[in-house]
Amino acid sequence: MEDGGKAAGRKPCCVTNRRTIICLIFLCSFVILYGFNMSETSNTWTGLNNKRTTTNMTTSTPPSSEYKSPGPYLVEYPHKYNFIINQPTKCEELKPFLVLVVPVAPQNIEDRKIIRDTWGAREVLSNKNVTLFFLLGLGEINENELLEESKHHKDIIQSDFVDCYKNLTIKTMVMLEWLDTYCHQASYAMKIDSDMFLNVPKLIEMLEHAPKTNYLSGLVEWAASVHRHTTSKWFVPFEIFSRTTFPPYALGLGYVLSLNLPKKLLEASQEVKALYIEDVYLGMCMHHLGLSPTDPLIQGAFHVFPLYYNRCQYSKIIATTLDTHTNRRQLWADFTKPGPYC
Repeated sequence: MEDGGKAAGRKPCCVTNRRTIICLIFLCSFVILYGFNMSETSNTWTGLNNKRTTTNMTTSTPPSSEYKSPGPYLVEYPHKYNFIINQPTKCEELKPFLVLVVPVAPQNIEDRKIIRDTWGAREVLSNKNVTLFFLLGLGEINENELLEESKHHKDIIQSDFVDCYKNLTIKTMVMLEWLDTYCHQASYAMKIDSDMFLNVPKLIEMLEHAPKTNYLSGLVEWAASVHRHTTSKWFVPFEIFSRTTFPPYALGLGYVLSLNLPKKLLEASQEVKALYIEDVYLGMCMHHLGLSPTDPLIQGAFHVFPLYYNRCQYSKIIATTLDTHTNRRQLWADFTKPGPYC
């Protein structure tokens, strides 16, 4: 009876042990699965260098290094861009009345050569110093060759933004930064495209009678319509700019400004979102400041479409776009030959 009693007493013990084992297995499984889940959720895909990086699960703030595109119609400005080739003392040394700045792609070596040999060659006109600079971003060129070109001519300024059409606003604002930092002692600056003819003596003639401050002039668009067709090269959606017309602006092919303006325009850029259409954006910054560009003092001074070459006619204008087939050296040789223009 005792044996039978012992056997009967062991049955509850076995049931208890089984229950304990089952509970332990369940608990271990829960801990393993929970730990695995924690490991997975704490590794989030950042898209940076195709790696997983551990982030703090208590915050939803993205990593500070994560790139955020401004979209196709705005550009990354304001932003800290650096000058990797510079001429920081040239304006201080030469004390120019007029600074000519030519935005050009790094690989357009031939354009720079032609400009240096033609309208960019004159350093003193009407007892006023004129200084030429080329402004470049990053592009397809051997940097050592570019450094050699810079050492030889001392007219290259290069910044570390990608040089492309969509970044022309960045290029313009970097130009203003450079003028404000290194060339504010000059009276005027002219931004002019590399495919233009420029009559520098006529430009100086006009500037001798121009306002000394808050002055921006060129071929002014007074009420340009905003392009709403998605196929347009200059398409701007309503949510980016809601008005039907842009504020007045000088066409980017060539405009001249007094050198008290760069600092003001840079300050305005802190408040005005940077549109990819560079000349329009400059007009938007001027409008923000309560300022406006003005028509040139010389009527018909700027031409956006190529003007058929006539020596007499070219002597009366300041700037015109040239046809791509124009022999610019030959044109310049004829324009500057001795004798009356008309």
